[in-house]
Amino acid sequence: MTTNPYANDLANRDPLEALGDTPFRIRALTERWTPAQFERTYAPGKWTARQIMIHLAQTEMALGARARMALCTNPYTCQAFDQDAWMARDAGVSGVVALNALVAMSAMNLALFASLSDAGRATAFTHPEYGPISVDWLVHQMAGHQIHHLKHFEVIATR
Repeated sequence: MTTNPYANDLANRDPLEALGDTPFRIRALTERWTPAQFERTYAPGKWTARQIMIHLAQTEMALGARARMALCTNPYTCQAFDQDAWMARDAGVSGVVALNALVAMSAMNLALFASLSDAGRATAFTHPEYGPISVDWLVHQMAGHQIHHLKHFEVIATR
């Protein structure tokens, strides 16, 4: 199975604990930001805080759907998505709207993941880039991905 690209961000944390904690840390950090603050970035040429928030909400939506499809469709091969094309489609979404979507969808995904048995988490499916993976692999990826972007928000908050 392919190495999770966000394994270093998650480190040794329990992914369900991280999925339960990180969206609320992101919310606590950003919920009072003005639209102008959401337009700041952590580095030149990188996405703004608003774009990162949209990306996180989109990822919760897409990867949560992947997990549900894998759990309900056998065999299942997920479809790739172009994050930049998705970003262009939702370019007008505000940071606050994306934040609310992230928190809500993350809570729904966490409830699903927490309800799964070990066999449910071991459910296999195929990804066009990563090859054979499991729902558990996806849970770890999602948790590490949230932490990865939390670090960006932390940098932006200091600017």
